[in-house]
Parts: sequence; structure tokens; C-alpha cells
Amino acid sequence: MLPSTPGRGDLDVEDLLKIILVLVVIYIAINIAFDVIGFVFGPLSNIVGLIIVVLIVAYFLDYI
Repeated sequence: MLPSTPGRGDLDVEDLLKIILVLVVIYIAINIAFDVIGFVFGPLSNIVGLIIVVLIVAYFLDYI
């Protein structure tokens, strides 16, 4: 038989609910942060891609 470990399973239901609540709040905060970052930098992604293509073409044509 396995020896019983004292203190194992001593968490109350309220403590578990607090941990779950904190994790859900952290998840929502991270989700909102990614939405804000995507909203701010979303229109710039096409411009950055275009700049990269222009730099590659300029390199191949020996303008750089």
C-alpha cells in the first residue's frame, strides 16, 4: 500500500475557485492585449511586407 501523505488534498473549494478565477482573469487580459496589439499593428503588416519585398528586389538589382 502507498503511504498516505499528510497535507495532501487540504485545499478548500473556495481556494480552488479563487485560483480558477485568477487564471480566467489572466486569460481574458492576455486575450484583450493581443486584440489591441492586432488592432494597432494590423494595418501596418501589409506595409512591412511590402517594404521587405522592395528591399529584396533592390538587393537583387544591386541598388543596395
